[in-house]
Amino acid sequence: MNSPPKYLVTERLVMRASTPALAEATIDYQQRNLAHFERWDPTRPSDHWTLDVTRARLEREAAAFDAGTLWRFWISSREAPDRVIGQCAVSEVVRGVFQSAMLGYSLDVDCVGGGLMHEALARVLDEVFGPLVSLHRVQASVRPENARSRRVLERLGFEREGFSPRYLFIDGAWRDHETFARINPTWGDSQRPAE
Repeated sequence: MNSPPKYLVTERLVMRASTPALAEATIDYQQRNLAHFERWDPTRPSDHWTLDVTRARLEREAAAFDAGTLWRFWISSREAPDRVIGQCAVSEVVRGVFQSAMLGYSLDVDCVGGGLMHEALARVLDEVFGPLVSLHRVQASVRPENARSRRVLERLGFEREGFSPRYLFIDGAWRDHETFARINPTWGDSQRPAE
C-alpha cells in the first residue's frame, strides 16, 4: 500500500518523516518539554530518549513508514527548520476491510495555542484521506481533561465515539480516555476497500 510523502509543507510548518538523522533534534524537543508532557504521555523506559535508543527507534519508524504501518512526522517552523517543535503519528495502520489508523500528536509548550497543531494535522489528514493513501477512518484517544487536544480534534471534524476507562498508564496511574474518530468524507457507504 502507498504511504504519504516523507516531507510535507504548510503555510508555517515543515514536517519530516522519522529518520535517524533527527535523533538529536527529537531528544532536544523531548527534553525541553519533559514537564509539559509528563501529564499526557504514557510512561516510558528510563533510556527511551538516549541517543542510541532514539536513533534505533527512528530507524524502525523509517522502515515502518516505507512499509505503510506507521507514518510519524516531526514538525518544525519554516523559520527554524532544524528545531523540532512537535510531532504527529498515524500508527496502527490496518488495511483490508478496516482501512483505519490511530492518530497521536504533541506540541512544544511554547507553541501551544497558536493553531500550529491544527495546521499540521489538517495537512497530514489531507494525505491519509487523499487518493494516494485513502484511509477510511482515523481515530484518536484523549484524556477527558485535555481540553485543548479535544478542541483540536473537534475543529478537524472528529466526533466523540466513546469512553475507555483506565485506558493507558500515564503519570503514575491508569487514565481514562475518550475516543474520537473521523471518517474519510470522500468514501461512500458502499465503497469497497482496495484489495
